[in-house]
Amino acid sequence: MRVAVVLFTADLRLHDNPVLGAALRAAERVVPLFVIDSGIAGAGFVTPARAAFLADCLADLDEGLRARGGRLVVRAGDVVRETCRVAAETGATEVHLASGASGYAQRREERLGRALAADGRELRVHDAVTTAVAPGTLVPSGKDHYAVFTPYHRRWSAERLRPVSPAPRRVELPRVRSLPLPGAAGLARGTAPAGLPKGGETEGRRRLAAWLRSGLAGYAQAHDDLAADATSRLSPYLRFGCLSPVEVISRARGSASTGERQAGTGAGAGAEAFVRQLAWRDFHHQVLAAVPAAAHRDYRDRHDRWRTDPDELAAWRAGMTGYPVVDAAMRQLAHEGWMHNRARMLVASFLAKTLYHDWREGAGHFEGLLVDADVADNRLNWQWVAGTGNDTRPHRVLNPLVQARRFDPRGEYVRRWVPELAALPGAAVHTPWRLDGPERAALRYPAPVVDLAAGLARFRRARGLD
Repeated sequence: MRVAVVLFTADLRLHDNPVLGAALRAAERVVPLFVIDSGIAGAGFVTPARAAFLADCLADLDEGLRARGGRLVVRAGDVVRETCRVAAETGATEVHLASGASGYAQRREERLGRALAADGRELRVHDAVTTAVAPGTLVPSGKDHYAVFTPYHRRWSAERLRPVSPAPRRVELPRVRSLPLPGAAGLARGTAPAGLPKGGETEGRRRLAAWLRSGLAGYAQAHDDLAADATSRLSPYLRFGCLSPVEVISRARGSASTGERQAGTGAGAGAEAFVRQLAWRDFHHQVLAAVPAAAHRDYRDRHDRWRTDPDELAAWRAGMTGYPVVDAAMRQLAHEGWMHNRARMLVASFLAKTLYHDWREGAGHFEGLLVDADVADNRLNWQWVAGTGNDTRPHRVLNPLVQARRFDPRGEYVRRWVPELAALPGAAVHTPWRLDGPERAALRYPAPVVDLAAGLARFRRARGLD
């Protein structure tokens, strides 16, 4: 009886999972395997937030497999060694795996392929599982990836996606031993943010359905409104593979009528604006797949001589910069393990350009707290904002006061996250330094760590723009 192993990585789902589907077609019995990878843990990428979310994901995946006659097999250690052990113990002839974009994922595939081949087994790597369009599918003439989003998006939008597949009805396992399912404490030390969402495919699909029903139509108009909180919040479920990006795109497009899509109105406008964000996600993955070093080195070297100021960095991390909209966003991050996309852009610009600190300091802090932290999205978005990445306007600086007036005009977002300023009316909450001395002192809120004009001038000098 033929046996195959499915190594779950960033595809923790049963619905529309081509890796699992291919294994079930190739073999009568399948081992759904998750390895608590010592390589990832050793790199410090398993944080309390992601550990708690991952524990939910694994429990939900196991429950779904048990309902179909199977279960999730758990091992711990070196991912290549443990996968080969499971294959040998069960007599599996092949291992199925979703392709990854990071340098670590690429090295994992190479190591696993060699180790399995040496034992007479085969590794089958599947594309378009963690992204809608696989990295390397779309390339400009004479190059290995698109460096600018607009032409990539044009090609990406015309690409025909693979069909969405249903969850399997039955999964049969051979005899194989397994460790117990890990809890959050077994994956990482520390306490997860209080506002962390529940993980897993079941919760992800529930949230997707609710979003398509009540959030998508207004997305084009409201997605930058900080106080409205009108984004999907599906990013953690995409990052862990609880949701298929192909299915999300298909259902988003299908929720709008042909007329709405053509006219760019209602659900059609919302769907296209939302799907565009998923194109950005694929864009960053294809950049990283082609240039893995962009995870830690400038994609485009601007010859920056970044400043080092521990007090400024600490104030930014703590949400105590004296600029309320920046501080609100940083406090939301600490509490929820998540931050609004517009807020991510403005706090990144504040650190990398207004304070002129190395973007890697910010990216590392985000990775310590964000539940949806993904190497491609996090690192390349930080580079985009810092002007060392794929932005065609690399020297733009987001002024936090202008951003606050546009995207939190009544100050509701700030008052939600900076309670010491809650008594200030309307837009006055964005400029507490303009209050009289005694009134300002009573707030117990810091003065700005930098003058915005001075910070802008310093950045422009550093980049040779004056």
